[in-house]
Amino acid sequence: MIDLEIIRKKPEIVEEALKKRNIDFPFKDLIEYDKQYRAKLRELEKLRHEKNLLTLRFPKEENKEKLRREIEEIDFKIKSLEKEVDSLKEKRDYLLHRLPNIPHHSVPYGRDSSENVVVRVVGEPKKFSFRPKAHYELAEELGIVDFERGTKLAGAGFYMLKGKGAILERALINFMLDTHKSKGYKEIFPPILILGSGAFGTGHLPKFSEDMYKIEGEDLWLLPTAELALVNIHANETLNYKDLPLYYTAYTPCFRKEAGRHIDLKGVLRVHQFNKVELVKITSPESSYDELEKLVNDAEEILKKLGIPYRVVMLCTGDLGFASAKTYDIEAWFPSQNKYVEVSSCSNCEEFQARRANIKFVGGGRKEPEYVHTLNGSGLAIGRTFAALLENYQQEDGSILIPEVLRKYTGFDVIERPSS
Repeated sequence: MIDLEIIRKKPEIVEEALKKRNIDFPFKDLIEYDKQYRAKLRELEKLRHEKNLLTLRFPKEENKEKLRREIEEIDFKIKSLEKEVDSLKEKRDYLLHRLPNIPHHSVPYGRDSSENVVVRVVGEPKKFSFRPKAHYELAEELGIVDFERGTKLAGAGFYMLKGKGAILERALINFMLDTHKSKGYKEIFPPILILGSGAFGTGHLPKFSEDMYKIEGEDLWLLPTAELALVNIHANETLNYKDLPLYYTAYTPCFRKEAGRHIDLKGVLRVHQFNKVELVKITSPESSYDELEKLVNDAEEILKKLGIPYRVVMLCTGDLGFASAKTYDIEAWFPSQNKYVEVSSCSNCEEFQARRANIKFVGGGRKEPEYVHTLNGSGLAIGRTFAALLENYQQEDGSILIPEVLRKYTGFDVIERPSS
């Protein structure tokens, strides 16, 4: 959430940010609601003060009936004004809670994803002596993913892993968690449900409510990413500067309706349920951009160890996420598509989430508590990494070689076609 003081005193900063994001947002309405709210609030406070003065006079007043009528009249005005104040605050906050973060000055301007900037390319795509198959073709031929039965169990957008496919998925999860723990991340296994307040804290509610699964009759939502849980570990807390930065990693299943998007009916790239290892950092403001670069490197390390070619892309202003001030995407090479596909998104949200979740810190030379900066990144999306591994390690006979770093986790070094 953007600081109201910036909106009130430097609205041009927010207006420029919205232009850079190419968003048509009723920002002038937000400013007007806030002005009206503050004016009515001053009126309300003045009336309350008047009522208090009259109430103090009451025991000594000779004409108590007249004074009582005056107090009742003020009471009526107060109740009417309270409704106006609440209504204006509700209208202001409706817009304030949907106002995206301000992009960092280093984020390049662009209209959409076609104008994202490639930062680096790592690894050479393998040249195959045969036509490389798509991951879903390989998975079905090898008998390690069952798309038909996944749909039978839960409907379109779900799939079922089996045999060595299930083992490979679990191996990737353990490999990623172990790698990140070696870099100083503390492993967390949170609930896969989050309160509405937690989803609000990260900026997922109210804006993305249509993309999330809600538990009927309860203020509980299925995690679309472990970011929500990890950030909210310290909601409504004041941390100490000497304890920062905090590094967290977690594996969770993730659930998204993917509202308005095309569900991947042939494969695992865009589905309603997927596994992901998440990385979250809670830092002081002065260190957050150095920590963002380290976060990207930590996510990259997984693909480097797996030997999967990839590239790092800086998102332009028009493709930037709602809560993010700056984002890098890491995209793995998919031979069957002859293109790179996102497997991780690493963002610095600065104080945007911390303000919503009320996470502050003291110390470090500060006289008053300040909001921390929060960072998050996939480390990595398991299903997409699984798919990239199948495609990059496929052999001409249809088998899949297992990267050496994974073999201690899988217990096998190749996935072969089942004998008929």
